[in-house]
Amino acid sequence: MNYACLLYEVANGVATITLNRPDVFNAFNDQQSYDLQDALKQVARDESVRVVVLTGAGKAFCSGQDLKAIAGASKRDLSESLEKRYNPIIRAMRDLPKPIICKLNGVAAGAGCSLALACDMVVASSAASMIEVFVNVGLVLDSGSSFFLPRAVGSLKAFELSTLGSKVTAEEAQELGLVNRVVAPEALDAAVAELAARYATAPTKAIGLIKKMLNKSFSSTLDEMLEYEAYCQKIAGNTEDYQEGIAAFNEKRKAQFKGR
Repeated sequence: MNYACLLYEVANGVATITLNRPDVFNAFNDQQSYDLQDALKQVARDESVRVVVLTGAGKAFCSGQDLKAIAGASKRDLSESLEKRYNPIIRAMRDLPKPIICKLNGVAAGAGCSLALACDMVVASSAASMIEVFVNVGLVLDSGSSFFLPRAVGSLKAFELSTLGSKVTAEEAQELGLVNRVVAPEALDAAVAELAARYATAPTKAIGLIKKMLNKSFSSTLDEMLEYEAYCQKIAGNTEDYQEGIAAFNEKRKAQFKGR
């Protein structure tokens, strides 16, 4: 696929989506947001894709909204902008029944921070950082940060980070539970490639169901989750990968999952 503001590549079951506006630290303009919406639709439809890697070109992951792109816009409806541009991205990411790995190569600010938090796993360069920068321009959290941030760090820390606009280093982000792993900048590509390769050969249907279960758990009771587990387990038990997993266990060999 060819996009104006994204690089999109699929190889060996891995779809790599790269935000590609490095001259503005991959800040979102309208085109980049619509490109990303479309790319997420593509990975959802493509059965050969079993894991997604999301990253940024150049030194940054994503610096949020491109404020220069909207300079001078009279009475821009920010609610409409969120509903048309950002919210569909976050919903598509959380609804995607495949894992999304954030390769956090640099700063993630504002909506870029939200984008990283919406991923299923985050592997960060030690040179990366995260900042909920909204308050610095008189705005509130958006693009899902008000949902993801307090669940990751707790309400007290979320309030601090949101209202002070404090920059968090990669190491601090790992301590807070915002990222899974931190590696040296030169080791980032290899670390993400290794993780992506593991997911590309994993039981994709089961992982998609696990993702749905974890999403649902935030707003469910124990009884509701017990029922949902039984429902999802029935689905998982009817997959080809389950049959392969049982056969591999009994034959004392490594399972060859096909994502079916």
